[in-house]
Amino acid sequence: MTEATPSRRPIRILLADDQPLLRTGFRMVLGAETDLDIVAEAGDGAEAVELSRRLLPDVVLMDIRMPRMDGVTATRAIVDARLPVRVLILTTFDLDEYVVGSLRAGASGFLAKDVPAEDLVTAIRTVAAGDAVVAPRILRRLLDRFAEALPDPAAAPPKGLNTLTEREREVLVQVARGLSNAEIARALTVSETTVKTHVGHVLTKLGLRDRVQAVVLAYESGLVRPGA
Repeated sequence: MTEATPSRRPIRILLADDQPLLRTGFRMVLGAETDLDIVAEAGDGAEAVELSRRLLPDVVLMDIRMPRMDGVTATRAIVDARLPVRVLILTTFDLDEYVVGSLRAGASGFLAKDVPAEDLVTAIRTVAAGDAVVAPRILRRLLDRFAEALPDPAAAPPKGLNTLTEREREVLVQVARGLSNAEIARALTVSETTVKTHVGHVLTKLGLRDRVQAVVLAYESGLVRPGA
């Protein structure tokens, strides 16, 4: 268990899953952390959107397949409403086809439902801090499934891609491969601060919300190819 920083309020979390047993499990895991506070639970996507509007949690832990409104639609509704709420998608491999849609909708990342407790806690903290969580193992499996459709030959090159410097494109490729800033810094023999600056420039030039959207764009544009 990690002690909360005294000067900061706990991260407020909304659990959205239609299975009460899973919500109970998540509550037990997250309740052991003093810097995490579960403020509400939702049993479907529509309720998740309603509670997000009313309570403004920092992070919504969102299941994908739920009654009334699925997690992709709920995520899009939260993002389109410009709420100061970030969404972390939970998925299982049999629901892979929904994940790319959820990322396009504006989710800040996704994890498998069987993720180790410590990884789940770290992911929530990362997303709450404004960054994104990319699970490389799952992402590669997803993109391999969509290999025939990525990139779309009829799609126009993403606006702004040609404005990136050579080093910024290098950084984007490494981000798309799931590397952290520290790993990219080692690979390119630069400082971690320099990498962070390049990532910021990439997101700004391409009009992207976070690293997750950068990953999807890199694959959709053909800058990185599944299985490479």
